[in-house]
This record gives sequence, C-alpha cells and structure tokens, in this order.
Amino acid sequence: MTLRQFAGLGALLSLAMPGLALADEAAAPVLNSGDTAWMLTATALVLFMTIPGLALFYGGMVRSKNVLSVMMQCFAITGLISILWMVYGYSLAFDTTGMEQGVVNFNSFVGGLSKAFLSGVTPSSITGPAALFPEAVFITFQMTFAIITPALIVGAFAERMKFSAMLIFMAIWFTLVYAPIAHMVWSGNGGLMWDWGVLDFAGGTVVHINAGVAGLVACIVLGKRKGYPTTPMAPHNLGYTLIGAAMLWIGWFGFNAGSAAAANGTAGMAMLVTQIATAAAALGWMFAEWLTHGKPSALGIASGVVAGLVAITPAAGTVGPMGALAIGLVAGVICFLCATTLKRKMGYDDSLDAFGVHGIGGIVGAILTGVFAAPALGGFGTVEDIGAQVWIQLKGVGFTVVYTGIVTYVILKVLDAVMGLRVNEEEEAVGLDLAQHNERGYNL
Repeated sequence: MTLRQFAGLGALLSLAMPGLALADEAAAPVLNSGDTAWMLTATALVLFMTIPGLALFYGGMVRSKNVLSVMMQCFAITGLISILWMVYGYSLAFDTTGMEQGVVNFNSFVGGLSKAFLSGVTPSSITGPAALFPEAVFITFQMTFAIITPALIVGAFAERMKFSAMLIFMAIWFTLVYAPIAHMVWSGNGGLMWDWGVLDFAGGTVVHINAGVAGLVACIVLGKRKGYPTTPMAPHNLGYTLIGAAMLWIGWFGFNAGSAAAANGTAGMAMLVTQIATAAAALGWMFAEWLTHGKPSALGIASGVVAGLVAITPAAGTVGPMGALAIGLVAGVICFLCATTLKRKMGYDDSLDAFGVHGIGGIVGAILTGVFAAPALGGFGTVEDIGAQVWIQLKGVGFTVVYTGIVTYVILKVLDAVMGLRVNEEEEAVGLDLAQHNERGYNL
C-alpha cells in the first residue's frame, strides 16, 4: 500500500467513525426515568405490605399477650431476608449462568453465585424487559417479595414458636425453598417451570402457594396451641386487622402492577384487575359467611380482601376484567370454606389461616390463570389451548406443593431435634410478648 492509499484509507475511516460511534450509542441501553420512578414507587409499596401492613393484619388477630411477638417476627424477617438477599439470595434466584432453554440441569433448579454480595452491581447497571431501569431497583423490588413470603408463614404458627427457632427456620427455608422456586419460575429460559410455560405474573406460585404450604406443614409439625379448639382465642384488636388489610390492598398495586417492570399498559391493566378481583373476593367471602353464619363479620371481609389479592396475583398480567371478576368471586367463596369448614374437619391449627387464604387462594388463582389468560375469554395472554395451559398450571402447583412440603418438613424436624421449635407450656400461657421479648403490647 502506498502512502497516498494509506492516507486515503485513514480519511475514509475518520469519516466513518462518527457514524460508528453514533450506532454504538444508539444500541446502548438507556435508562427510562418514567419506568424507574414507577419501579421505585412499586418497591416501596411492596415493602409497605410487610411493615406495617402484614404486621398489623396478623397482630390484630392474635391474643393481646402475643401482639408484639407477631409484629417482632415481621420486622426481624424483614431485616434477616434483606441481608441474605444481598449476600446470596439474589444470585441464587436470578443468576442465569449455565441455563439453556429446553435443557434440564442443576441450574434449572437454582442459580449460581456469580452475583453473590451483589458483585458487579453499580449505579450504571441497567436491567428490565428492555433494559430501562437500574438493576439496583430490580434487586430491591425482588427483595421485598423475598421478605413477605416467609413473613406470611408466621400466621400459621403464631403464638407458639420460639423466636430463635423462627429465625433459623426462616433463614434455611429462604435458602432451600424460596430462592429455588423463584429461580425455577422467574429466572428465564432454562428455568424448570419457566420452560414448562407456567404463568405466574407476580407470585401466586412463588409467594403464596409456597408460603401457604410451608405454613400448613409448620402448624402440623408444631402442633395445636394449648387449649385449641375448645378455648376461645378471639382476635384481640380487629381494628388493627382492618387497617393492615387496607395497607395490604394498597400495597398490592405495587406487587402486581410493579411486576410489569415498566410504566405501561400491562401495569395499568394489572392495577385494574387487582382492584376488581379483590372487591369481588371481599364480597364473595362476606356473602358466603352471611349465608352460613347469619351475619357478616369484619374479620371475614378483611380475609376476603386478602384472598382476592392472592388469587389475582399470578393472573394480573394476562387476564381481563371479566376474568378478574370470576377469579375473585371463586377465590372468596373457596377460601372461606377452606379457612372454616375444611380446617375444622381436618383439625389442624393454622392460627391465622395462612394456608386457608394464601395456599388455597394461590392454588385457585394459579389454575384459573390458565383459563382466563386466554384471549377467547377476554385475556391478554398467548393461551390458545386452555386445557393444555391448565395442565401446565397444575404441574406447577403440584411441583411446588410437593417440593415445598417435603423440604419444609425436613427443615422443621431437624431443627426440632437440634434446638426445639416450640415454647414450653408456661411460656405459651404467659404469652410470647413477655416470654420471648420481656415486653407487653399494652401497659395499662
């Protein structure tokens, strides 16, 4: 090449470089301030569901001698899971190393540790469906889901578990149950239930079936509260419970609409169907109780609200208004029957109906998602064969029930053998507020 030719080539490259730079700049992900603002808001709303929402909802339903213990458990779980999520939980749930669509391997069940201690996460790290908001926001948003899931289990064994045993159980359960189920459902191509095609928009399987089944196992392993069911154990402050239910209702818009991961039409529809299903379930539970017991109760309508919120969670991104109405009504009635008649017949002491509302509501919602996500029934999903999708949903429900049930049982039995799970009879009679925390909820 002559000097003249080299110079000519250099001139051409110099002319092309600005275009190449512009192309690279156009291809780079650009943060969307609107999506970021919405996800920041949604994250705060979901945390609001646990503290103070769930703390008040559960706190009002226990006896006055145990109100602080339940609230303390919700706050302690919030702190514990936040740190575990940072150390390894986020990585176990969302690390996609080794995953390949259609290939079942170890990483189909749980992620690796490439993101342990949030390695590589910086202010400029961007994520989302189209890489539109900071990864730090996504991490925190998913952290709030990881927090509320074990906190829901508290309602099943309220008033009888040692605080120390509760902390260790939650840490192990989060590691061996929550993180793997979240990974299998939400991590993307190569995740076991993701590849099956299980529809779970905001956590019907990951959060509610998971927590509900764990709660059922826990209340059976620990045994019934002293005096149950012959001794009256009425809620001590239903005002707290109604306030907590209202907070859950409001916070759930962050839970469901936030799972669109953008400020878009899907988020808007998720908000609408959440409101419709929740209202329908509240009325469904209220009228079912009215017909059965002669009077509607405040506790009943609060429980119906939560049942509707639970049931619409897996479906919020794919069903339309009429589907939401049907899901809410069905969930309200079925959860009422399971939290009253079924629990009484089976004889287990699910103190605050964690299984009856979250487990059953999650199962109902997961199955009906396969029905009402179909465009033929007003949905916005890609379901063409309703029967095939319902079968996929049933597979997801069945796997979660079996996996969660077995692993939870093993964790509890080992802990019981090593350190004991339950307070003694004297401590239970005095109440966990004094016995475990040396405090009283009320000093009159």
